[in-house]
Amino acid sequence: MEYSLVCHSLYVVLLSPVKNKLLILCIMFLLWVYMLYCCVGYSSTMPSFMMDSDQGKDGGFVSENKDAPGKDLVSKLLLRPKSPPALDPDYNSPSVRTASRELLNNDLEAEKSDVWDEIGGERSSLEPCGLSSFSNGSESKKLPQAIIIGVKKGGTRALLEFLRVHPDIRAVGAEPHFFDRNYNNGLDWYRDLMPKTLEGQITMEKTPSYFVTREAPARIYAMSRDTKLIVVVRDPVTRAISDYTQTLSKKPDIPTFESLTFKNRSTGLIDTSWSAIQIGLYAKHLDSWLRFFPLGQMLFVSGERLIRDPAGEMARVQDFLGLKRIVTDKHFYFNHTKGFPCLKKAEGSSKPHCLGKTKGRTHPNINPDVVRRLRDFYRPFNMKFYQMTGQDFGWE
Repeated sequence: MEYSLVCHSLYVVLLSPVKNKLLILCIMFLLWVYMLYCCVGYSSTMPSFMMDSDQGKDGGFVSENKDAPGKDLVSKLLLRPKSPPALDPDYNSPSVRTASRELLNNDLEAEKSDVWDEIGGERSSLEPCGLSSFSNGSESKKLPQAIIIGVKKGGTRALLEFLRVHPDIRAVGAEPHFFDRNYNNGLDWYRDLMPKTLEGQITMEKTPSYFVTREAPARIYAMSRDTKLIVVVRDPVTRAISDYTQTLSKKPDIPTFESLTFKNRSTGLIDTSWSAIQIGLYAKHLDSWLRFFPLGQMLFVSGERLIRDPAGEMARVQDFLGLKRIVTDKHFYFNHTKGFPCLKKAEGSSKPHCLGKTKGRTHPNINPDVVRRLRDFYRPFNMKFYQMTGQDFGWE
């Protein structure tokens, strides 16, 4: 009897039109709450636009309501993009000024042309994007943890291309010139140029003129005192001739190497105001860096050994960066036409890759007496550089 009464009651409740409507409304409400919960949960896994309290503004987005402890879905999604900073009007100004040889010091247009040729259309990487701070999954743009700071015509482009083969390295292709020409654009602008990286990957850039820029050490230190610095050095005499050769390819009517080298040929006085000569005074430039960074935070790569034994030098670089030795001798082959090693497979490609036509130019014939005098001039500076770094690079 009790069982039949219970069944009758359930029958009445379930078949009642009013009760049916209430039940359906309750189910719909629960479904709506569940869907809202799922959406909010999904939005929490989306890339964050919030500012990093340790690093300041993170590259271009500002939250409208950043102090609210619990944000609803709307407040998480309605974010205002900040316009990228305008380019510094001094973008094209030379980074190293000397008293004379204005024609040849820092031949900026020649450098730009070479860079675009080398990186094959990566010119756009220097144009900040308004949405560049938007992360894809766990990817985000970070300030570089390691920088190749020098030296021009030392082998920096080769080293960067070799490093980009490593899966834990992400590097911007074109030279940002932030710490010498574009510093007024600010760190947000600089971060905007960097490629997106995953957790554990290292962000890098290379600008060889940093090594000879007086303000660069303090500026990099202000960004991060933990930045690792890499300097590719080369016999300063060969480097100066290579520097001159690059300029000569753009301006065939320039004076001879000999006439630019000496202030007075009869007395043999070297003109150190010419940037091709000045850059090779490595000990002088290094002294400025050691005022801010300990020697252990700098790695000096031999440009000559990078050609003779690329895998050996790459092992040193990977160890310095705390990376597994993935780039090995199996990645290289020697191109006898160009006279330097090439990659069997470049980043993002299954084809062999050599540096562009601007690399491996034939040097003009230089009077042997001029070369001898230059070697005599650089010798004491080289010896001091060996002592400062604890490395003998074997230059004559």
